Amino acid sequence: MAHSLGIVGSGAIACGLARTAAEHHEVVVWARSERSAERAEENVDDARVVTDLAELAGCDLVVEAVAEDGEVKRDIYRRLGEVLPAEAVIATTTSSLSVADLAEASGRPDRFGALHVFNPVEKMKLVELSFPEAASEETRRALLDLCERLEKTGIEVPDSAGFVVNRLLFPYLFDAVRMLERNSIEPEAIDTCMKLGAGHPMGPLALLDFIGLDVAAAIGESIGEDVPERVRELIAEGKLGKKAGAGFYEYGER
Repeated sequence: MAHSLGIVGSGAIACGLARTAAEHHEVVVWARSERSAERAEENVDDARVVTDLAELAGCDLVVEAVAEDGEVKRDIYRRLGEVLPAEAVIATTTSSLSVADLAEASGRPDRFGALHVFNPVEKMKLVELSFPEAASEETRRALLDLCERLEKTGIEVPDSAGFVVNRLLFPYLFDAVRMLERNSIEPEAIDTCMKLGAGHPMGPLALLDFIGLDVAAAIGESIGEDVPERVRELIAEGKLGKKAGAGFYEYGER
């Protein structure tokens, strides 16, 4: 059982995880800069926010939630290796990078796993878990126990790009964009059809805006799915979705 949880990162996933975990753990959030730390402090009430990785030295479980970039993650693991005790477990929130490769980069493949939570973390019940072959039973149990304490359902999935959800979801989301490109139909019409006809809580185009079009494009590329031209055009215009105030929809004041 993890008594102190470290979270590396200060974005939406990291802060959502910190808010959720703070009910059950002492939580320490690491932010890359003072500015990032200030933003994190505005979004997380019950966790301690720091800018020095050494502050995570007392954590027995650390979740890495930085950019979906292998080089960035490997640099973080190198730095964590200098401050964490040998018995500490490291988890990554990736869903598109090889868990086996990241585990090797961590220097502790027996104490490494993927903990792919979904945004918004407070509401989404699923956690996709994936482990390298070297992961110990203790490591697997630690991440399953964390899911249970967070009142989430942890499902072990294969170490393949996109795991299960993104592998199945993004071809559907991008097909919705292609339908928009080919036909004289408004985004609201496509989204309403899928909400009322398929029982989806959110239409595909609104969901892409919520995810972030830059993030969606990166996931699409990582799983070998062609990214629609309309998505690339919106990214080039700075219309990244809800976080930028515009995407397939306009969101006004942020």
